[in-house]
Amino acid sequence: QVQLVESGGGLVQSGGSLRLSCAASGLTLDLYAIAWFRQIPGKEREGVSCWNRGDEESTYVDSAKGRFTVSRKNGENTMFLQMNSLTPEDTAVYYCATMARCHSGWEDYSRSYYYIDVWGQGTQVTVSS
Repeated sequence: QVQLVESGGGLVQSGGSLRLSCAASGLTLDLYAIAWFRQIPGKEREGVSCWNRGDEESTYVDSAKGRFTVSRKNGENTMFLQMNSLTPEDTAVYYCATMARCHSGWEDYSRSYYYIDVWGQGTQVTVSS
């Protein structure tokens, strides 16, 4: 069964950190670009970062730059999203997803929707002030 499972969410105070995990089964992450999205209640899902296979470089939306970092452990079929200096505005459900590549405009959910192969179930991140 092909699936992505996110974990690591929780409640943290403003200024704190969390590390989210995206564990893959039934597929090999090396073959995909991996995007992180988040959804705030009442708002459309939005992109946070996209890790490109091949060059293994990540791109981030402006709100995540300098605070969020995507990584992988060699030999593990798991991606991580390290989130530092969290603010209440980061409160959302966070999802990881696979795509063929980080296409132009990947951060726009209305465009990426058609390119995403697999979604995880999401993990809740709540940042208190």
